[in-house]
Amino acid sequence: MLKKFIADLKKEFEGYNGQGLSKDIMAGITVAAVALPLALAFGVSSGADAAAGLVTAIIAGIVIGGLSGASYQISGPTGAMAAILMGLSATHGISGVLTAGLFSGVILLIVALLRADKLVSYIPSPVITGFTSGIAIIIALGQIDNFFGTTSEGTSALLKLASYARLGFSPELMSVIFGGAVVAIMLIYPKKWQKYFPSSLFSLIVVLVVNLIMFPEKGVVAEVGAIPKSLMTPEALLIKGIDFKNIASYIAPAISVAALGMVESLLCGTSASKMKNGKFDSRRELVAQGVGNVIIPLLGGVPATAAIARTSVAIKSGGKTRLVSVFHSVTLILSMFLLSGVMSRIPLCALAGVLMVTAWRMNEWDEIKKIFKNRYKAEIAQFLITMVATVVFDLTVAIVIGVAFSMFMFVVKSCDLTVNISKVNLDVTKEKGIVGSYKYTKIVYLAGPMFFGTQDKLTKALEQIEDDTCDIIFSMRGVPSVDSSALEELSEICEEFRRKDVRVLFCGVNDKVMKTLDSKGFKAEIGEENFLWDAVSAIKKIEKEVFVTE
Repeated sequence: MLKKFIADLKKEFEGYNGQGLSKDIMAGITVAAVALPLALAFGVSSGADAAAGLVTAIIAGIVIGGLSGASYQISGPTGAMAAILMGLSATHGISGVLTAGLFSGVILLIVALLRADKLVSYIPSPVITGFTSGIAIIIALGQIDNFFGTTSEGTSALLKLASYARLGFSPELMSVIFGGAVVAIMLIYPKKWQKYFPSSLFSLIVVLVVNLIMFPEKGVVAEVGAIPKSLMTPEALLIKGIDFKNIASYIAPAISVAALGMVESLLCGTSASKMKNGKFDSRRELVAQGVGNVIIPLLGGVPATAAIARTSVAIKSGGKTRLVSVFHSVTLILSMFLLSGVMSRIPLCALAGVLMVTAWRMNEWDEIKKIFKNRYKAEIAQFLITMVATVVFDLTVAIVIGVAFSMFMFVVKSCDLTVNISKVNLDVTKEKGIVGSYKYTKIVYLAGPMFFGTQDKLTKALEQIEDDTCDIIFSMRGVPSVDSSALEELSEICEEFRRKDVRVLFCGVNDKVMKTLDSKGFKAEIGEENFLWDAVSAIKKIEKEVFVTE
């Protein structure tokens, strides 16, 4: 892997010059403009603080970006990760978030060593879409307190929402005004300006300026608070130490964080590779995410993952190499040291407004419309079940439920028996030189496995056959298997037809099914001469024995 990484780096920087460097610098600054408000917002929403969000974005940009499986990946704190960490923080505190983040990095390294990166490809698209929408709901619900200036209690978004019935819900006017202003600005912001100056940063600046002018003194509305000029927060594991005594309680959260990091990073890389038309090494990406998420908590940052929003900005801004990620981190470092005093006055309700709009835009609306427009019941169910499970439980449980349900639906579809009853196609018989009308002959086309779960479907379908039918041809070319229960039912059906003097023939039976029919005595019961290669052969047999005319 190391040799391949070095070879890819040489290829990536082949012919690199001043022009490429200037493009990487400008792209890095552009990405930082997008990442800055999100880093602050996701740091706060994860249960930590704005400083932790900045540290995460900076370290992830340098470490994960430098080791990434592609030249265009930009990692940092994300909304999906913040949604998981919010509940973890309420249960285990900041130290629990950082400890689980550290262990998640170790898990990602183990996953990479086991070459299990391909597991993501087995997650159905509706499940991923449902998971994304569920995360968006959690983010939005988690920002109600900051947006409205209210107080709630609980370890999850739903419990916090339910607590308003007991604690009351009394919004603060200025919080609602500031938060609403951010939402309004981001929604009406011209798209053509977005690539030059992101709406999230612009809206925060507007609200920040208004806050400074209207309220020179702190405390009127809840604010971000002091941002230390350091790449290590006071809660860093290198300072506070790792809580090894309660390690068992962090295993499940760490698995959830690692699962999210793997899913989001690999999906981001796959999507971005199509935009960039470049290669993406999924295994190396997991190594980068693992190393990064081991280092970041040691310095006090929250777990990170690749971010499609920042990655797409890097690509669209003309970035050439992975130095874009490094320059984005350098820009954030300068912001921390030069603008920390100003950033500390950003109202939390303004960051909540940014996250509300981000949550709305996280939803894959085109994919959701496609799922419901096509009216595929299985896909709709996969989407809704995963979304609800994400909100009610957590990521790991939601994906397990979504995938398990998808597998169940696949089994149900695969085990479905299709029964089509039709008349003889006279055009086909004439081409084969067969004369006669065959108005009293029916062909029963079977497709799918015949077993105890489908035998009733065959019985009910055959009840539609008219009483004046003289000959029935069972076409079993689409039947891959038959079990004893279905064979017993079929035997009774044939016996009933024989009592009514209806001739029963079989055609298209494959070798595997034929062996089963032979071993169970069904072939001898029906008569070997009544098993033909195809329907045409069966009709010819009928023509020889009984010639029916109009």
